[in-house]
Amino acid sequence: MSFERAERRYTRQARVRRKVRGSVERPRLSVYRSLHHIYAQVVSDETGRTLFAASTMSAAIRENLKSKGGVTAAKLVGKTIAERCRDAGISEVVFDRNGFLYHGRVKALADAAREAGLKF
Repeated sequence: MSFERAERRYTRQARVRRKVRGSVERPRLSVYRSLHHIYAQVVSDETGRTLFAASTMSAAIRENLKSKGGVTAAKLVGKTIAERCRDAGISEVVFDRNGFLYHGRVKALADAAREAGLKF
């Protein structure tokens, strides 16, 4: 059953990735959600480099959390990634939900990034 679920996510991921491309001016904000953690990274697809990354496993975020897998943790990761982008002069990104449904932790991360000043 989990194999079928993973296949469906990869299908959704490929469908989204065909339309979403990150550039140097407007990089791609990619979100990955595991059972215990949530990860976000800002990627420039033109150069093939990760510009910034934040997750519930990073030390700065882990200190401020009681539990690492939840909506509050996702909000903190979204706020952190938005602050790092803002400090580097990036104000607009393209959001890549990476095949995950825009609900729960993924939505919380996106909303927190928007509140912190990112536009997408």
